Amino acid sequence: MLVTVGVFLSGFVISEPAPYEVFMAGLIGLWAIVGLRISRNIAPLLILLVLFNVGGMLSLTVMDDLAGGPMYIAVSLFLALSSVFFAAIIEAKPARLDLIFRAWVAGALITSLLGILGYFHAFPGSEAFTLYDRAKGAFQDPNVFGPFLVAPSLYLMHGLLTGRILAAPLKVAGVLILALGLFLSFSRAAWALYLFSVVALVFVMLLKERTGAFRLKILILSISAAGLMILALVVALQFDKVADLFSSRTQLVQEYDGGHLGRFDRHRIGFLMAMEKPLGIGPMVFSTMFPEDEHNIWLKSLTTYGWLGFVCYLALILWTLWAGFKALLRNRPWQPYLMIAYITIGGHTAIGFVIDTDHWRHFYLLLGIVWGCLALEARHTSKIASDRP
Repeated sequence: MLVTVGVFLSGFVISEPAPYEVFMAGLIGLWAIVGLRISRNIAPLLILLVLFNVGGMLSLTVMDDLAGGPMYIAVSLFLALSSVFFAAIIEAKPARLDLIFRAWVAGALITSLLGILGYFHAFPGSEAFTLYDRAKGAFQDPNVFGPFLVAPSLYLMHGLLTGRILAAPLKVAGVLILALGLFLSFSRAAWALYLFSVVALVFVMLLKERTGAFRLKILILSISAAGLMILALVVALQFDKVADLFSSRTQLVQEYDGGHLGRFDRHRIGFLMAMEKPLGIGPMVFSTMFPEDEHNIWLKSLTTYGWLGFVCYLALILWTLWAGFKALLRNRPWQPYLMIAYITIGGHTAIGFVIDTDHWRHFYLLLGIVWGCLALEARHTSKIASDRP
Protein backbone atom coordinates (compact mmCIF):
# COMPACT_ATOMS: atom_id res chain seq x y z
CA MET A 1 0.00 0.00 0.00
CA LEU A 2 2.77 2.44 0.91
CA VAL A 3 4.67 1.70 -2.32
CA THR A 4 1.47 2.33 -4.27
CA VAL A 5 0.97 5.70 -2.56
CA GLY A 6 4.59 6.64 -3.23
CA VAL A 7 4.37 5.89 -6.96
CA PHE A 8 1.04 7.73 -7.17
CA LEU A 9 2.64 10.85 -5.65
CA SER A 10 5.28 10.89 -8.40
CA GLY A 11 2.65 12.51 -10.61
CA PHE A 12 2.53 15.65 -8.45
CA VAL A 13 5.83 17.54 -8.47
CA ILE A 14 5.05 21.26 -8.43
CA SER A 15 8.01 22.19 -6.21
CA GLU A 16 11.18 20.65 -4.78
CA PRO A 17 11.28 18.88 -2.46
CA ALA A 18 7.90 17.49 -3.52
CA PRO A 19 5.54 15.34 -1.40
CA TYR A 20 7.00 12.39 -3.32
CA GLU A 21 10.46 13.03 -1.84
CA VAL A 22 9.18 13.44 1.71
CA PHE A 23 7.01 10.33 1.57
CA MET A 24 9.52 8.11 -0.21
CA ALA A 25 12.40 9.19 2.03
CA GLY A 26 10.39 8.01 5.03
CA LEU A 27 9.36 4.79 3.27
CA ILE A 28 12.92 3.94 2.19
CA GLY A 29 14.17 4.64 5.73
CA LEU A 30 11.44 2.46 7.23
CA TRP A 31 12.11 -0.35 4.78
CA ALA A 32 15.85 -0.18 5.46
CA ILE A 33 15.14 -0.69 9.17
CA VAL A 34 12.79 -3.66 8.71
CA GLY A 35 14.89 -5.48 6.12
CA LEU A 36 15.66 -3.94 2.72
CA ARG A 37 18.01 -6.35 0.97
CA ILE A 38 20.24 -5.24 -1.90
CA SER A 39 21.49 -8.29 -3.79
CA ARG A 40 24.64 -8.55 -5.86
CA ASN A 41 22.45 -8.31 -8.97
CA ILE A 42 21.41 -4.77 -7.99
CA ALA A 43 24.80 -3.75 -6.53
CA PRO A 44 26.10 -2.37 -9.88
CA LEU A 45 23.13 0.02 -10.03
CA LEU A 46 23.86 1.22 -6.50
CA ILE A 47 27.60 1.62 -7.12
CA LEU A 48 27.23 3.52 -10.40
CA LEU A 49 24.56 5.86 -9.03
CA VAL A 50 26.53 6.56 -5.84
CA LEU A 51 29.69 7.33 -7.86
CA PHE A 52 27.59 9.52 -10.15
CA ASN A 53 26.53 11.56 -7.13
CA VAL A 54 30.06 11.62 -5.72
CA GLY A 55 30.92 13.45 -8.94
CA GLY A 56 28.15 15.93 -8.11
CA MET A 57 29.54 16.44 -4.61
CA LEU A 58 32.99 17.10 -6.04
CA SER A 59 31.51 19.70 -8.39
CA LEU A 60 30.31 21.66 -5.34
CA THR A 61 33.95 22.29 -4.40
CA VAL A 62 34.51 24.49 -7.46
CA MET A 63 31.48 26.73 -6.88
CA ASP A 64 32.06 30.27 -5.62
CA ASP A 65 28.52 30.48 -4.27
CA LEU A 66 26.94 27.20 -3.19
CA ALA A 67 23.40 28.67 -3.18
CA GLY A 68 21.04 25.77 -3.95
CA GLY A 69 23.82 23.41 -5.03
CA PRO A 70 23.81 21.14 -1.94
CA MET A 71 20.03 20.74 -2.09
CA TYR A 72 20.25 19.85 -5.78
CA ILE A 73 22.77 17.09 -5.10
CA ALA A 74 20.74 15.92 -2.09
CA VAL A 75 17.72 15.45 -4.37
CA SER A 76 19.93 13.66 -6.91
CA LEU A 77 21.19 11.28 -4.25
CA PHE A 78 17.66 10.62 -3.00
CA LEU A 79 16.45 9.82 -6.52
CA ALA A 80 19.38 7.47 -6.98
CA LEU A 81 18.49 5.65 -3.77
CA SER A 82 14.82 5.51 -4.84
CA SER A 83 15.88 3.70 -8.02
CA VAL A 84 17.83 1.12 -6.00
CA PHE A 85 14.88 0.80 -3.61
CA PHE A 86 12.41 0.00 -6.38
CA ALA A 87 14.81 -2.52 -7.91
CA ALA A 88 15.28 -4.25 -4.54
CA ILE A 89 11.59 -4.54 -3.66
CA ILE A 90 10.74 -5.78 -7.16
CA GLU A 91 13.39 -8.49 -6.90
CA ALA A 92 11.99 -9.47 -3.49
CA LYS A 93 8.39 -9.66 -4.72
CA PRO A 94 7.66 -9.47 -8.50
CA ALA A 95 3.91 -9.00 -7.81
CA ARG A 96 4.71 -5.41 -6.84
CA LEU A 97 5.29 -4.61 -10.51
CA ASP A 98 1.59 -4.60 -11.29
CA LEU A 99 0.85 -2.44 -8.23
CA ILE A 100 3.53 0.04 -9.31
CA PHE A 101 2.10 0.41 -12.80
CA ARG A 102 -1.49 0.63 -11.60
CA ALA A 103 -0.53 3.42 -9.21
CA TRP A 104 1.40 5.13 -12.02
CA VAL A 105 -1.67 4.97 -14.26
CA ALA A 106 -3.86 6.46 -11.52
CA GLY A 107 -1.45 9.34 -10.89
CA ALA A 108 -1.00 9.92 -14.63
CA LEU A 109 -4.75 10.04 -15.31
CA ILE A 110 -5.35 12.61 -12.57
CA THR A 111 -2.43 14.85 -13.49
CA SER A 112 -3.33 14.54 -17.19
CA LEU A 113 -6.92 15.58 -16.48
CA LEU A 114 -5.64 18.55 -14.48
CA GLY A 115 -3.50 19.56 -17.44
CA ILE A 116 -6.38 19.19 -19.91
CA LEU A 117 -8.86 21.10 -17.73
CA GLY A 118 -6.25 23.75 -17.04
CA TYR A 119 -5.51 24.18 -20.73
CA PHE A 120 -9.18 24.86 -21.50
CA HIS A 121 -9.63 27.01 -18.34
CA ALA A 122 -12.40 24.70 -17.13
CA PHE A 123 -12.53 26.09 -13.58
CA PRO A 124 -11.25 29.14 -11.65
CA GLY A 125 -7.54 28.88 -10.92
CA SER A 126 -7.04 26.16 -13.52
CA GLU A 127 -4.22 28.19 -15.09
CA ALA A 128 -2.02 26.81 -12.30
CA PHE A 129 -1.83 23.62 -14.36
CA THR A 130 -0.50 25.33 -17.49
CA LEU A 131 2.69 27.15 -18.43
CA TYR A 132 3.13 29.37 -21.51
CA ASP A 133 -0.29 28.15 -22.78
CA ARG A 134 0.90 24.53 -22.52
CA ALA A 135 -0.58 21.87 -20.25
CA LYS A 136 1.76 20.86 -17.42
CA GLY A 137 -0.61 19.10 -15.03
CA ALA A 138 0.73 18.99 -11.48
CA PHE A 139 4.32 19.42 -12.69
CA GLN A 140 6.68 22.37 -12.91
CA ASP A 141 7.37 21.93 -16.62
CA PRO A 142 5.36 20.63 -19.61
CA ASN A 143 8.54 18.93 -20.84
CA VAL A 144 8.47 16.65 -17.78
CA PHE A 145 4.70 16.28 -17.66
CA GLY A 146 4.49 14.88 -21.20
CA PRO A 147 7.15 12.14 -20.88
CA PHE A 148 5.72 11.10 -17.48
CA LEU A 149 2.55 9.97 -19.26
CA VAL A 150 4.30 7.64 -21.73
CA ALA A 151 4.95 4.54 -19.58
CA PRO A 152 1.39 4.37 -18.17
CA SER A 153 0.09 4.82 -21.72
CA LEU A 154 2.13 1.80 -22.84
CA TYR A 155 0.84 -0.19 -19.87
CA LEU A 156 -2.77 0.51 -20.89
CA MET A 157 -2.01 -0.23 -24.54
CA HIS A 158 -0.38 -3.52 -23.64
CA GLY A 159 -3.44 -4.44 -21.59
CA LEU A 160 -5.66 -3.42 -24.48
CA LEU A 161 -3.74 -5.62 -26.93
CA THR A 162 -3.52 -8.66 -24.65
CA GLY A 163 -6.53 -8.36 -22.33
CA ARG A 164 -10.22 -9.13 -22.53
CA ILE A 165 -12.49 -7.20 -24.85
CA LEU A 166 -14.86 -6.35 -21.96
CA ALA A 167 -12.15 -4.23 -20.32
CA ALA A 168 -11.23 -2.48 -23.57
CA PRO A 169 -13.52 0.61 -23.27
CA LEU A 170 -11.95 1.69 -19.96
CA LYS A 171 -8.43 1.19 -21.32
CA VAL A 172 -9.28 3.09 -24.51
CA ALA A 173 -10.64 5.99 -22.44
CA GLY A 174 -7.48 5.99 -20.32
CA VAL A 175 -5.22 5.97 -23.38
CA LEU A 176 -7.13 8.89 -24.92
CA ILE A 177 -6.94 10.97 -21.72
CA LEU A 178 -3.20 10.41 -21.43
CA ALA A 179 -2.64 11.03 -25.13
CA LEU A 180 -4.59 14.30 -25.05
CA GLY A 181 -2.71 15.47 -21.98
CA LEU A 182 0.59 14.61 -23.63
CA PHE A 183 -0.44 16.35 -26.84
CA LEU A 184 -1.48 19.53 -25.02
CA SER A 185 1.90 19.67 -23.30
CA PHE A 186 3.19 20.71 -26.74
CA SER A 187 6.51 19.11 -25.89
CA ARG A 188 8.24 17.98 -29.06
CA ALA A 189 10.41 15.60 -27.03
CA ALA A 190 7.29 14.05 -25.45
CA TRP A 191 5.62 13.68 -28.85
CA ALA A 192 8.71 11.96 -30.28
CA LEU A 193 9.04 9.76 -27.19
CA TYR A 194 5.39 8.73 -27.40
CA LEU A 195 5.54 7.90 -31.11
CA PHE A 196 8.76 5.92 -30.74
CA SER A 197 7.52 4.04 -27.67
CA VAL A 198 4.17 3.03 -29.19
CA VAL A 199 5.78 1.80 -32.41
CA ALA A 200 8.47 -0.06 -30.46
CA LEU A 201 5.86 -1.68 -28.18
CA VAL A 202 3.86 -3.04 -31.12
CA PHE A 203 7.06 -4.18 -32.87
CA VAL A 204 8.38 -6.05 -29.83
CA MET A 205 5.00 -7.66 -29.19
CA LEU A 206 4.85 -8.85 -32.80
CA LEU A 207 8.34 -10.32 -32.41
CA LYS A 208 7.45 -12.07 -29.17
CA GLU A 209 4.07 -13.53 -30.06
CA ARG A 210 4.36 -16.50 -32.41
CA THR A 211 0.73 -17.26 -33.26
CA GLY A 212 -0.69 -15.75 -36.42
CA ALA A 213 -4.09 -15.07 -34.82
CA PHE A 214 -2.55 -13.08 -31.97
CA ARG A 215 -0.34 -11.10 -34.33
CA LEU A 216 -3.40 -10.30 -36.45
CA LYS A 217 -5.23 -9.12 -33.31
CA ILE A 218 -2.33 -6.84 -32.39
CA LEU A 219 -2.18 -5.37 -35.89
CA ILE A 220 -5.95 -4.77 -36.10
CA LEU A 221 -6.14 -3.18 -32.65
CA SER A 222 -3.02 -1.09 -33.31
CA ILE A 223 -4.41 0.24 -36.58
CA SER A 224 -7.78 0.94 -34.91
CA ALA A 225 -6.06 2.77 -32.04
CA ALA A 226 -3.97 4.81 -34.49
CA GLY A 227 -7.13 5.79 -36.36
CA LEU A 228 -8.84 6.79 -33.13
CA MET A 229 -5.82 8.88 -32.12
CA ILE A 230 -5.77 10.64 -35.49
CA LEU A 231 -9.50 11.36 -35.18
CA ALA A 232 -8.96 12.81 -31.68
CA LEU A 233 -6.09 14.95 -33.02
CA VAL A 234 -8.27 16.28 -35.84
CA VAL A 235 -10.98 17.21 -33.33
CA ALA A 236 -8.46 18.96 -31.06
CA LEU A 237 -7.08 20.95 -33.99
CA GLN A 238 -10.50 22.47 -34.60
CA PHE A 239 -9.74 24.83 -31.71
CA ASP A 240 -7.80 27.84 -33.06
CA LYS A 241 -5.66 28.08 -29.93
CA VAL A 242 -4.59 24.46 -30.26
CA ALA A 243 -4.02 24.68 -34.01
CA ASP A 244 -1.84 27.81 -33.78
CA LEU A 245 0.41 26.42 -31.06
CA PHE A 246 0.60 23.05 -32.82
CA SER A 247 1.69 24.75 -36.04
CA SER A 248 4.40 26.63 -34.14
CA ARG A 249 5.65 23.62 -32.16
CA THR A 250 5.85 21.27 -35.15
CA GLN A 251 8.69 23.32 -36.64
CA LEU A 252 11.72 21.07 -36.24
CA VAL A 253 14.12 23.87 -35.28
CA GLN A 254 12.79 26.80 -33.28
CA GLU A 255 14.53 30.16 -33.00
CA TYR A 256 15.74 29.30 -29.51
CA ASP A 257 17.26 26.09 -30.90
CA GLY A 258 19.36 27.34 -33.79
CA GLY A 259 19.93 31.02 -32.94
CA HIS A 260 22.95 32.62 -31.31
CA LEU A 261 23.50 30.92 -27.93
CA GLY A 262 20.48 28.78 -28.75
CA ARG A 263 20.15 25.17 -27.64
CA PHE A 264 22.60 23.71 -30.16
CA ASP A 265 25.09 26.55 -29.83
CA ARG A 266 25.06 26.10 -26.04
CA HIS A 267 25.67 22.39 -26.48
CA ARG A 268 28.77 23.02 -28.58
CA ILE A 269 30.21 25.65 -26.25
CA GLY A 270 29.28 23.64 -23.17
CA PHE A 271 31.02 20.45 -24.31
CA LEU A 272 34.17 22.40 -25.18
CA MET A 273 34.10 24.07 -21.76
CA ALA A 274 33.52 20.74 -20.00
CA MET A 275 36.71 19.33 -21.52
CA GLU A 276 38.64 21.82 -19.37
CA LYS A 277 36.58 21.25 -16.18
CA PRO A 278 37.15 17.69 -14.88
CA LEU A 279 35.13 18.40 -11.71
CA GLY A 280 32.36 20.19 -13.60
CA ILE A 281 31.11 23.69 -12.79
CA GLY A 282 28.46 22.85 -10.19
CA PRO A 283 24.67 22.44 -10.18
CA MET A 284 22.62 25.18 -11.89
CA VAL A 285 25.73 27.24 -12.71
CA PHE A 286 25.38 26.76 -16.47
CA SER A 287 22.19 28.83 -16.61
CA THR A 288 23.98 31.75 -14.94
CA MET A 289 26.56 31.75 -17.75
CA PHE A 290 24.15 31.24 -20.65
CA PRO A 291 20.55 32.26 -21.39
CA GLU A 292 19.14 28.83 -20.41
CA ASP A 293 20.04 25.45 -18.92
CA GLU A 294 21.96 22.72 -20.71
CA HIS A 295 18.92 20.91 -22.18
CA ASN A 296 21.12 17.89 -22.80
CA ILE A 297 21.56 15.13 -20.22
CA TRP A 298 25.06 14.26 -21.43
CA LEU A 299 26.22 17.86 -21.13
CA LYS A 300 24.37 18.11 -17.81
CA SER A 301 26.25 15.10 -16.44
CA LEU A 302 29.54 16.78 -17.39
CA THR A 303 28.77 20.23 -15.99
CA THR A 304 26.97 19.12 -12.81
CA TYR A 305 28.67 15.79 -12.03
CA GLY A 306 32.05 16.20 -13.72
CA TRP A 307 33.98 13.61 -15.70
CA LEU A 308 33.38 10.99 -13.02
CA GLY A 309 29.62 11.51 -13.19
CA PHE A 310 29.61 11.44 -16.99
CA VAL A 311 31.52 8.15 -17.18
CA CYS A 312 29.26 6.55 -14.55
CA TYR A 313 26.08 7.77 -16.23
CA LEU A 314 27.25 6.56 -19.64
CA ALA A 315 28.20 3.16 -18.17
CA LEU A 316 24.83 2.89 -16.42
CA ILE A 317 22.81 3.64 -19.55
CA LEU A 318 24.85 1.30 -21.77
CA TRP A 319 24.69 -1.50 -19.17
CA THR A 320 20.93 -1.04 -18.73
CA LEU A 321 20.21 -1.03 -22.46
CA TRP A 322 22.45 -4.02 -23.23
CA ALA A 323 21.32 -6.21 -20.31
CA GLY A 324 17.67 -5.29 -20.87
CA PHE A 325 17.93 -6.09 -24.57
CA LYS A 326 19.24 -9.61 -23.85
CA ALA A 327 16.31 -10.34 -21.51
CA LEU A 328 13.63 -8.51 -23.49
CA LEU A 329 11.96 -11.40 -25.32
CA ARG A 330 12.25 -14.14 -22.73
CA ASN A 331 8.96 -15.65 -21.64
CA ARG A 332 8.76 -14.56 -18.00
CA PRO A 333 5.92 -13.29 -15.78
CA TRP A 334 7.69 -9.93 -15.53
CA GLN A 335 8.43 -9.62 -19.26
CA PRO A 336 5.60 -7.12 -20.05
CA TYR A 337 6.81 -4.73 -17.34
CA LEU A 338 10.43 -5.07 -18.44
CA MET A 339 9.38 -4.42 -22.04
CA ILE A 340 7.44 -1.26 -21.18
CA ALA A 341 10.16 0.16 -18.91
CA TYR A 342 12.97 -0.79 -21.32
CA ILE A 343 11.29 0.82 -24.33
CA THR A 344 10.57 3.99 -22.36
CA ILE A 345 14.16 4.21 -21.09
CA GLY A 346 15.42 3.76 -24.65
CA GLY A 347 13.25 6.67 -25.74
CA HIS A 348 14.40 8.80 -22.80
CA THR A 349 18.01 8.09 -23.75
CA ALA A 350 17.32 9.44 -27.24
CA ILE A 351 15.49 12.60 -26.15
CA GLY A 352 18.26 13.18 -23.59
CA PHE A 353 20.28 14.72 -26.42
CA VAL A 354 17.90 17.68 -26.59
CA ILE A 355 16.44 17.77 -23.07
CA ASP A 356 17.67 17.42 -19.51
CA THR A 357 16.22 14.28 -17.88
CA ASP A 358 18.10 14.75 -14.60
CA HIS A 359 15.75 14.88 -11.59
CA TRP A 360 12.91 13.23 -13.52
CA ARG A 361 11.37 11.02 -10.81
CA HIS A 362 9.79 8.65 -13.29
CA PHE A 363 13.12 8.06 -15.06
CA TYR A 364 14.66 6.74 -11.85
CA LEU A 365 11.54 4.64 -11.30
CA LEU A 366 11.99 3.17 -14.79
CA LEU A 367 15.62 2.38 -14.00
CA GLY A 368 14.53 0.61 -10.83
CA ILE A 369 11.92 -1.42 -12.73
CA VAL A 370 14.40 -2.56 -15.39
CA TRP A 371 17.09 -3.47 -12.86
CA GLY A 372 14.54 -5.22 -10.65
CA CYS A 373 13.46 -7.34 -13.62
CA LEU A 374 17.10 -8.02 -14.53
CA ALA A 375 17.71 -9.19 -10.96
CA LEU A 376 14.71 -11.50 -11.24
CA GLU A 377 16.09 -12.85 -14.52
CA ALA A 378 19.51 -13.46 -12.97
CA ARG A 379 17.94 -15.26 -10.02
CA HIS A 380 15.76 -17.34 -12.35
CA THR A 381 18.75 -18.32 -14.48
CA SER A 382 20.78 -19.21 -11.41
CA LYS A 383 17.95 -21.40 -10.08
CA ILE A 384 17.69 -23.29 -13.38
CA ALA A 385 21.44 -23.87 -13.38
CA SER A 386 21.39 -25.15 -9.78
CA ASP A 387 18.48 -27.52 -10.51
CA ARG A 388 20.35 -29.26 -13.31
CA PRO A 389 21.84 -32.64 -12.33
